[in-house]
Amino acid sequence: MCMAVPSRIVAIDGAVATVEAFGQTRQCSLMLLGEEAAVGDYVILGAGGTFAAEKVPEEAALAALDYLAEVLESGRA
Repeated sequence: MCMAVPSRIVAIDGAVATVEAFGQTRQCSLMLLGEEAAVGDYVILGAGGTFAAEKVPEEAALAALDYLAEVLESGRA
């Protein structure tokens, strides 16, 4: 099963973004996004985390991150 975690763009260099989720950063390509992305936007990464698959509204991203944090803290899946 795949679980998509919203990641916030913290830097962009050309078509490569640095994204952050739960204190971890990684780089991903923005080439597959159908719309322009900016620092501060939230994206969902595709399988393997190599490409940003879609932008996510901030409210939805924050709600998902809050829920995932609760699940991680409780130890339940």
